[in-house]
Amino acid sequence: MNLKPIVLACSLVGVSLMASTVQAEMLKASHQFPGGKGDVRDEMMKIVSNEITKADVDLTMRIYPGGSLFKAKDQWVPLTKGLLDMTLVPLAYAAGKHPQFDATLMPGLVKNHAHAARLSDSPFMEAIKEEINDAGAIVLADTWMAGGFASAKKCILEPEDAEGQTFRAAGKAFERMLAGAGASIASMPSSEIYTAMQTGVIDAANTSSASFVSYRLDEQVKCLTAPGENALWFMYEPLLISKITWNKLNAEQQAALTAAGDKAEKYFFEEAKGLDQKMVDAFTKSGVEVVTMTTEQADKWKAIAQNTSYKVFAEQVPGGKELIDLALSVE
Repeated sequence: MNLKPIVLACSLVGVSLMASTVQAEMLKASHQFPGGKGDVRDEMMKIVSNEITKADVDLTMRIYPGGSLFKAKDQWVPLTKGLLDMTLVPLAYAAGKHPQFDATLMPGLVKNHAHAARLSDSPFMEAIKEEINDAGAIVLADTWMAGGFASAKKCILEPEDAEGQTFRAAGKAFERMLAGAGASIASMPSSEIYTAMQTGVIDAANTSSASFVSYRLDEQVKCLTAPGENALWFMYEPLLISKITWNKLNAEQQAALTAAGDKAEKYFFEEAKGLDQKMVDAFTKSGVEVVTMTTEQADKWKAIAQNTSYKVFAEQVPGGKELIDLALSVE
């Protein structure tokens, strides 16, 4: 019996199986937020993962939530060097290397969710995305998150309410504004706020509505200042892919990722509208006092921001004044 045809056929099957395995690209995706608990940013990642799997373009994705692959503020450099494929991260975390990114976390710059959507499709964000691209990353989905203030001591409404409190403030712009109001500053990612409050390192914090809920900060505070109609706090948290990774993918894989990013962005925009109320409901249920700023109170904060955050940004950041002007031109 001639076994050569059988051996040859088996070999060809083996080669075919090996080829299909080699062709499949596994993307590593990292973020700092809780996984498996309904955090909207983790859900966005899952949408992308599910969509590219369904597209059947030899592309899969493994998600590392909760800072399990890279710490919160350590994701940007690996992403731009191609050591990390994807992340969903507050862009202001990379402002140490790209100070222009602090414009995406500027007090009072974004009025509400609809205004944030208009900013995403404006010359302001074109300039920000050009900086992102030049640094080695590509935006797959835009997200703007509203947020507020919370304190273990007292409600934060007037600027003088912050005086004497140690504050975790997201980003240099908020740090400067709060310092201008008399607060002490402690810098850390949102994933570390709970422990810092629990151990007395900080008295108060500002972060996104989603993070207030996901990190169970209602267990540590007495009063929450929700965004309401006069939100001071909005943060840009894009879903990013490494440019090095992107350039390795074929056209079908890139198209699948683009479509998945679009779907994730639309999901987030609808969810974002309810995140603020979800936060208010959770904190109210826990017995936390919930307040909102009046227009007059918000204007007092903005006046401090103009003389601190905006002034420093315009004077010290290359192209800073132009960026602020572009943002303020969006009604």
